[in-house]
Amino acid sequence: MKAWVLHGVNDIRLETVETPSPGRGEVLVAVKAAGVCGSDIPRIYQTGAHVHPLIPGHEFAGVVETVGEGVEKGWKGKRVGAFPLIPCKTCRPCRGGQYEMCRNYGYVGSRRHGGFAQYVAVPVENLIEIPPTVTYEAAAMLEPMAVAVHAMRRARGSGSGVVAVCGLGAIGLLLLMFLLDRGKGQAQPLGRKILVVGNKGFQRQAATSMGLPEACFCDSRTQAVGPWLQGQTGGEGVDLFFECVGKEETAAQAIDNGAPGGQVILVGNPYSDMRWKKEVYWKILRNQLAITGTWNSSFNHGREDDWHYALDRLAQKKARPEKLISHRFPLEGLGQGLRMMRDKTEDYGKVMLRIGGC
Repeated sequence: MKAWVLHGVNDIRLETVETPSPGRGEVLVAVKAAGVCGSDIPRIYQTGAHVHPLIPGHEFAGVVETVGEGVEKGWKGKRVGAFPLIPCKTCRPCRGGQYEMCRNYGYVGSRRHGGFAQYVAVPVENLIEIPPTVTYEAAAMLEPMAVAVHAMRRARGSGSGVVAVCGLGAIGLLLLMFLLDRGKGQAQPLGRKILVVGNKGFQRQAATSMGLPEACFCDSRTQAVGPWLQGQTGGEGVDLFFECVGKEETAAQAIDNGAPGGQVILVGNPYSDMRWKKEVYWKILRNQLAITGTWNSSFNHGREDDWHYALDRLAQKKARPEKLISHRFPLEGLGQGLRMMRDKTEDYGKVMLRIGGC
């Protein structure tokens, strides 16, 4: 099969490799669509992966081609998405069903071969069946969608104040999508007003196309974010702040603009060490802010988990993640997409691979 193989930092090649054989409890998925995550860029060009050689790619969907020993043959031919985290099932979080906090997990696309290939072997327990009304591209975005849902669910209560999202990469935009959806008549809306901070024209276009008022978008390239937030909140601050960038200055900005008794949810993977100044720390104490971390998503085959929430919104056409796709490439074009994201030569949203006749 054809696959992109990462041999080391800044050394990824399109190669012909042996098609994997599914082991016990696994299936072989013929990949139809695979999304490129922002985390793939440092993994490929800066830090490397946990093991080499490695086929990256953890956002994908496809069709079950064959099944391994111990797997019901009825899985063959099913359209599926895949939860990439493989829990150990023995640590304390796993025993409580909180697999996203597993202490000794495997991970498709970073610790074992992933979806930047024509085929990938996946544990059957990690599969979620997708209905025919959901496209492969949308299903390939279930992973970042579920991450956004997980972040949203970390908020305390339903809330009635101001919500802000800083950082409109794929996760931030999907989070905005779900927040706006939740505000349209669902039982527990989050916030009476949603504000967002971005730095790309595509982000503004995507946010406003979802129904966000133009006045609620701050372009950090041309506007001072702090004064803008204070103006939008009448100086009262933000009640619920999602920090989706992962930089010291934006995390400090979230804390600095938090309302008394507010909550800051840290979503973005860190780019560097976080060294907050004393006055930032004072804001946490004096405003009695709740600082909450979030990572990955819940998947335990229950209707209440994050993946089923995201799939339900997809099936009901309440979420349209395909609108965030800015670039589509065949498998052979992945290198072009990776370099574009690394060098930021174009404005982009989600970069998607179409594989196997998708």
